[in-house]
Amino acid sequence: MIRLLDVLLAFFGLIFAFPIFIIIYVIGLFDTGSPVFKQKRVGRNKKPFILVKFRTMSVETKSVASHLASRTSITKLGHFLRKTKLDELPQLWNVLKGEMSLVGPRPGLFNQDELTAARDVHGVYSVRPGITGEGQVNDIDMSTPELLAEIDAKMIRELNLRNYFKFILQTVTGKGTGDRIKG
Repeated sequence: MIRLLDVLLAFFGLIFAFPIFIIIYVIGLFDTGSPVFKQKRVGRNKKPFILVKFRTMSVETKSVASHLASRTSITKLGHFLRKTKLDELPQLWNVLKGEMSLVGPRPGLFNQDELTAARDVHGVYSVRPGITGEGQVNDIDMSTPELLAEIDAKMIRELNLRNYFKFILQTVTGKGTGDRIKG
């Protein structure tokens, strides 16, 4: 049932958000010259996939977890996109392709060894990663890998339709601040 909801919501989300995509893309061309960001992430069963987002950091920024990146690398448009969570919109394509779910553990990077190990212990890789989830709406990010893995496992155990829609609604209404960025 959740996969069907993922497909329907992602499909209609892509259609209705298309004008927003175009606007962000054009503004992003002026902001960084490269408005779309692609990065290899850890997916279900630790299978790699390419995550798609709107770029929020300068093109020269190293490929590291957000909490390890410098605040100065975030562009003016990037600050707005992160605050409104619009940088996540292109991931609807990942959801439609079956690589992600709307709700699930945020996909980590392959160089986040502590997070990968903690998630392995808690069985987090048995599900599709998500655009949002319990960790995101409660400001628990990848800078605390063991805590995040525990919260992810709890969310997976307790995920039902009510919680699915609760996390989506909390994200859309602005709960959670996103990944920390170092000063």
